[in-house]
Order: sequence, then structure tokens, then C-alpha cells
Amino acid sequence: MDIGIDKINFFTSNLYVDMTELAIARNEDPDKYLIGIGQSKMAVIPPTQDIVTMGANAAESMLTDEDKEDIDLVIVGTESGIDNSKSAAAYIADLLGLRDDIRTFEIKQACYGATAALQMAKAQVTLNPDSKALIIGADIAKYGLNTPGEVTQGGGAVAMLVSANPKLLSFEGGSTYLSRNIMDFWRPLGHSEALVDGKYSSNVYLDFFNNVYSNYKDKTGFTIDNFEALLFHLPYTKMGLKALREAQKDADAKVSAKLAHRFEDSRLYNRQVGNLYTGSLYLSLLSLLENNDDLKSGDRLGLFSYGSGAQGEFFAMLLRKDYRKYLMNTTNEFLQKRTCISVEEYEKIYLKSLHYENNSELDLDMDDAQFVLTGIKENQRQYKNRI
Repeated sequence: MDIGIDKINFFTSNLYVDMTELAIARNEDPDKYLIGIGQSKMAVIPPTQDIVTMGANAAESMLTDEDKEDIDLVIVGTESGIDNSKSAAAYIADLLGLRDDIRTFEIKQACYGATAALQMAKAQVTLNPDSKALIIGADIAKYGLNTPGEVTQGGGAVAMLVSANPKLLSFEGGSTYLSRNIMDFWRPLGHSEALVDGKYSSNVYLDFFNNVYSNYKDKTGFTIDNFEALLFHLPYTKMGLKALREAQKDADAKVSAKLAHRFEDSRLYNRQVGNLYTGSLYLSLLSLLENNDDLKSGDRLGLFSYGSGAQGEFFAMLLRKDYRKYLMNTTNEFLQKRTCISVEEYEKIYLKSLHYENNSELDLDMDDAQFVLTGIKENQRQYKNRI
């Protein structure tokens, strides 16, 4: 029985800041951001959007009534939780109108959370082939204004429906994984902005990739020639390029060129959004599927997931027959319709989103999404479905 991703969709806010304008405002050469980091735009998440609303917005437009009836598991992978006790999945299931006899919970391990959720969904559907699982990777990356990490901020949500006999991709075999207790990136309780040792974190990312990728090849007997594309967690897109270059050391010129071309397809969306932590690997996957025109059914994709602190995993998925017919193909148009705001406007939104006041109402004028956060009442978040 094949199990995998039946549907996938993405959501972010309708606002972004241009990285050239941000570079000029920070007295930096724009090429440092555009080429050195590999980012051209950065999503700006207003106070009216959080992981709940973004997750619900990503899921709603891809789910049918039949899907909603079949879903019996909802997992949200995030490191941007809105409550120390209650899961974002419970809120999302309610906003989507899912039935009550389901499991909902939230999972955390930095940027690895959505992959952990995906693997749990695989196990759930293996045991219950008629069920479907909704997996959401949603985050808002914050490092602070005028900080070295500012250029790698962003946010959004990727929603995936996992089922038997999926239309898009099926899991192939097992995974290889690695876990170590290290301090490359962390966010203590009470901190709205992450703490990171940037150079160390980049080195650990590459070390983890080389470890799990090498172990996967040893375990399966595969070589670089067996993969039609390699996908990476992209905290910024240059990071994935560095990992790809590690893999290309084993490839001949033809294979190396193929992988490089498909990597460019896979980072188109991430370049325009920035870091969405748990969702970034799967936004890259969506970017590849929607922007590449030479992959075919049966092709093997290698996926590297990494979460600081740290956890890494490498696994493979196979493209299903006629998978292109089932893609929504709405992301490019969605990203192009966003509104570019000034650096000054971005800074005001950023500072306002750091603190939510109790018994307050939020201004919805700049947010055109279906699901929005309207305010806080008696310490309870107030959500609205505009449709």
C-alpha cells in the first residue's frame, strides 16, 4: 500500500518587504542579501495573522468536504506556539469545521517539527488506510530589527494531506536520522525573538546533512545518480545551495547540472517568502512541483529536514502518476498579488506584532485573508472566518 502526500498548499500574508530596499536601509550592498543570502523578498506577518490563521488559510482552499470528513488526525509542527498548553491544531480543526472524533496536537523540534508530524501521519495511515491526516508546518521567524539574522526572517504555513494511494508523492522506504543536544539556535521561554550562533548553526546543518545523507546511501545502496532532485530545509536559500554542493562532490557533470537546475526551481518560492521554519522544506517541495516541467512519475526526490538543537533526517519520496494534474498551481499568482510595503511600515508592523494586549481589538484593514485574528478578550485569542 502506498502512503504519501495527496495534497499540498501554502499560505503567507499579503505583505512583503523588498530585500533591496531593506539592504539600502541597513547600509548594506543589496547583493549581500540577494546573492550572499539568496533572498529577494521577505514576508511580513501582520498582528492579525499567526500560526493558527495561516495554517487554516493554507488548508481550507485545498480540502474538500469529503477530505474533512475523512481526516482523523491534525498535527501542527511549529516553534511559534501561541499557548504553552493548548495546541494550535485544536484551533485549526475548529476553524476548518472538522469533526470532533479526531486527534489534534502540536509538535516542536525547531524546524524539524513538520517532518516529525509527517512521519507520524505515515504511521497513522499505515494502520488505518481509510483515514487521512492533515499536517501543517507554520511559523513566524523573528530575529529582531537591525540584527544579523533580520534578513532571514519570514513566515507562512504549508498544509499537507496525507493518505493512502496519494495523488502527488508516496514515501519510499525508511529514513536516516541524527539527534544531538547542541546550542546552535534556541528561543528561551518569554523570548519572542530567536537566539542563534549563525556560523556554528550553518556548520552543524552541513554536518548533519552529510551524516544522514551518507547513511541513507549506505542503507539503501543508492548513489547520487538515483535522485532526480534533492530538497533541503531552507532557512535562507544559500544554505540549501551549500548542502547541494556537498552532494554534488559525488556527481558527474551531467547529474550535477540536473540537480542544480532543479534546485533553482525548488527555491523560487522560498526566495520570495523567507524563513518559515517548519514549513520551509515543504515550501521548497511545492516550488519544485509547481515550477519544474521535466520531472516525471516515478522520479525519486531526496528530502533533507533539519531542526536546530538539533535533529536531522533524510528520506525519499516518489512522484506519482500524473501528479501535475492534481497540483493547485496557485502559489505563483498568489505571491505576485502581494503588496510591497516600505521598510518603515515593516518596522512598525514588526514592533506591534511582538506584544499582544489583553482585551484589545486588531485593525483588519491591511489583511484580506479568510481567517484572521481579531484580538484578545479575557486572555483568549479571538479568531474570525470571514466567509
